[in-house]
Amino acid sequence: MKKLLLHALFCVFVFVMHAQQNPALKGKVVDSKSQKPLQNVEATIKSSSISVVTNAQGNFEFKSLPTIESTLIISYSGYKTQNFTLEPSQGETIDLGTIFLEEDITSELQLSLVTITEGDLGDENTGSESTSGLLQASRDTYQQAAAFNWGQARFRVRGLDNEYGTTMINGVAMNKIYDGRPQWSNWGGLNDATRNQEFTMGTAPSDYTFGGILGTQEINTRASHYRTGTRLTFSGANTNYSWRAMVTHASGFNKKGWAFVVSGSRRWAEEGYFDGTDYSANSLFASVEKKINEKHSLNFTSIYAQNSRGKNSPNTQEVIDLMGENYNSYWGWQDGKKRNSRDKNVEEPINMLSHYWKINEKVSLNTNVAVQTGYIGNTRIDFQGVSNPDPTYYRNLPSYFINYYENDPAYVSQNAPEQYLPGGLGGVFMPNYALAANAPFYQNQQLDWNNMYRANTTPIIDENNVEIGRAPSQSKYVWYEDRTSDTQWTANSILKATLSDHINMNAAVNYKNLRSHNYQYLRDLLGGAYFVDIDNFGNNSSQQQTDLNNPYRTVGVGDKYGYNYKLYANVIDAFTQFKFNYNKIDFYLSQSFTRSEYQREGLYRNGYYPTSSFGKSEKVAFDNFGFKGGATYKFTGRHMLDVNAVYMSVAPTLRNAFPNARLNNFSIPNLESQIVAGGDLSYIIRAPKFKSRLTAFYSKIKNATEVGFFFAEGTFEDLGNGSQDTNGFVNEVVTGLDKQNAGLELGMEYQLTSTIKVMASGSYGQYIYTNNPNVNLVSDRLANANNVYPAIDYGQTHLKDYKQPGMPQQAASIGIEYRDPHFWWIGANYNYLGGSYLDISPILRTNSFLRNPASANGSPFPEITEERTRELLKQEQFDDIYLLNLQGGKSWRVSSKNRNTFGFFASINNVFDLRYKTGGYEQARNANYREYNQDAANGTPSFGAKYFYAYGRNYFVNFYFNF
Repeated sequence: MKKLLLHALFCVFVFVMHAQQNPALKGKVVDSKSQKPLQNVEATIKSSSISVVTNAQGNFEFKSLPTIESTLIISYSGYKTQNFTLEPSQGETIDLGTIFLEEDITSELQLSLVTITEGDLGDENTGSESTSGLLQASRDTYQQAAAFNWGQARFRVRGLDNEYGTTMINGVAMNKIYDGRPQWSNWGGLNDATRNQEFTMGTAPSDYTFGGILGTQEINTRASHYRTGTRLTFSGANTNYSWRAMVTHASGFNKKGWAFVVSGSRRWAEEGYFDGTDYSANSLFASVEKKINEKHSLNFTSIYAQNSRGKNSPNTQEVIDLMGENYNSYWGWQDGKKRNSRDKNVEEPINMLSHYWKINEKVSLNTNVAVQTGYIGNTRIDFQGVSNPDPTYYRNLPSYFINYYENDPAYVSQNAPEQYLPGGLGGVFMPNYALAANAPFYQNQQLDWNNMYRANTTPIIDENNVEIGRAPSQSKYVWYEDRTSDTQWTANSILKATLSDHINMNAAVNYKNLRSHNYQYLRDLLGGAYFVDIDNFGNNSSQQQTDLNNPYRTVGVGDKYGYNYKLYANVIDAFTQFKFNYNKIDFYLSQSFTRSEYQREGLYRNGYYPTSSFGKSEKVAFDNFGFKGGATYKFTGRHMLDVNAVYMSVAPTLRNAFPNARLNNFSIPNLESQIVAGGDLSYIIRAPKFKSRLTAFYSKIKNATEVGFFFAEGTFEDLGNGSQDTNGFVNEVVTGLDKQNAGLELGMEYQLTSTIKVMASGSYGQYIYTNNPNVNLVSDRLANANNVYPAIDYGQTHLKDYKQPGMPQQAASIGIEYRDPHFWWIGANYNYLGGSYLDISPILRTNSFLRNPASANGSPFPEITEERTRELLKQEQFDDIYLLNLQGGKSWRVSSKNRNTFGFFASINNVFDLRYKTGGYEQARNANYREYNQDAANGTPSFGAKYFYAYGRNYFVNFYFNF
């Protein structure tokens, strides 16, 4: 009996031990084409910290599962993600069998995604404003349409600039402290190395950060998470570059626990789509991981992406009518080659060390330390005592003579025969169309580099009075770079914990330290011997000094001059998030805290601001909080209702804290944080053949600050003190600006047959300004030695109900896609985009615009009429856009014994070659009614709006080989 009892106990023990060893869930993942197993495929239980990766045989196992219904996500770079609904089991193993992953064509679409925006084209050393980049990881039909079809028209999801989203690499935010935007060029050309991404839409919860109202994008560069093998790519295009070559290799873990990934690319063009836009970019990537043991792993990532490209100019309608949409005034011929004066150069390598600690099956901790150092530079021509070399400078254009109303007979007599001198009445010149034929623009439509070189040299004359050469002299023209050299350190820790079967927690703490050195960097003396570092616009010899500590100094190539200062920032933030998961409802709550401290240090004592430019400023600090929450109600496994809401305060960017940082230490008085509130409500259908999402969204941004620069010529009103001569660059500061963004999003797809899928997407938005904010105009010519903020308060600008500019507010797309079983596919989509508006000038909509600056009592101009005022200040709406895009591709399995594949992808966008405006801005050079009205009277204003144009018909072809 005793033996029988011992035997029974032994059997029970063996059964229990065997039951404990049985996995709760298992499966095998293979390539749908080659049928070969895929290693390092990630399998994750949604809304939990539980995840595993497949081994060399493609197998994965989970030892335990939540006791409630859950979702398994199978994801792998370059393949379509698959979701499986898991129901609770009673100790039995769930065997999913063999899971076939198909290649994802959106990864090829991502290669062709090129978006250049006004922010990229401008002269500020800021991050890119391309919102579409935030959508590269998405698989939602609507988000694909927004990125790949509407992005070429600069569509912004929910009308939001991407400073309201968060882009991360390994949990480290890449948004710049200076302006809040990511600089996409920092990892440009490394598409294969940055394909492992997670994306959240709007205010939905992220496991890594509190995020903003646009969404989050997390790029994972952990070496063990890459698809093993080698990929070679060669591409051709006719957009901003012509050719691209790229290679990527991932090793997977070896027997000693090492894994590495290397990638490199080269992109280049002698001339891009627009005239004179050269392009050169080189990118390198390396990631190395060492698996120390089952709980600890170290990963080091290094990214180097150097990019240099010539910009294209925004042009007035007059110039476009004369020269066409592709005209670019920034280049000219030199030694038989086109030379662009406005290059953007980016070189900011990133190095990051990450520690992954799996504390136990339910808790993990990821700690990162990153450093990014390098520079962003924007080049242009500087000149002293000579004429502006820009061929589209307003005095060179026909409109200047047609609209001439200034009493400047000396200029007219020098540029026209005597018989063309216009008559006048009371010293005001009348339009003269004959004189316009002599406009200098007709003689030279491009930059004259040779003339600049001649101006910087003096002739060498022999004894026969013959010029035999030229000698360098003081440069009148130089080529310089506005350079920002940054060093930023970031450290953070991200905690993921499963507290119970129903509750998961995410928490993170981040610290950033920025040292930013900003200065003018002399690149080329253009044949001269030296350049004198003074400001020609100064009212006296003192104001002409850019550095009173070194007056009238001379500079050469490689020297700093003009302005020279440093910015410092310390930012610490933390967030916690709790997610609750039940059979019928999931919900979450999240909260955050951020403290931002900024300071400026002037390295020059500027002549305009002798007591407020040199040395360190006072620190400005902002404390901010955020709260958000949301819920998903599951009617069934296929029908869901999702709601999210957020309320948060956001510190002003470093750029807005010091509006004229180039010259002084002044921060905007009483500057406050933005208040951001918003939410969305979605109805989601996920059926086997039909998927759909309908979303209503709303956001309110209060107390925003916007800073702009423009050249003012003439007089501006100094409310109460008469008129002020403000010739030179002025700084326009808009404070207390409120914006409202509301609308609907719709995305649908239906699998019509096993090979044909149809898709439809749409967006209807209304993005407006909702109040009349305050405007200050800061002119250096108004500066004094009393250390007082040199601003003219213009009071309110009437912006309420004007449209937010630079993006379509409505969009729609219909598409069809055919996927043949023999691995070729073709697709087409037709798109509509409308409701895009010009960027308006706030200073033109203040009360001072109507007042005569010469009037003693501030009375308005007598010729003003309400009808004409409305006509002049009406916001321009751009024409609607209709685009047909085609895509297709084919892949072949090279060998049946391995996973070697060869393929190509091709796309043609804007098939009908439509030329359309994607943005533009009003010029505020004439900032009073009389001047503005006279300039516009003949329909061709000298200071009309400047426009950006999109590409016409453009193509992208990509060949790849995987082995």
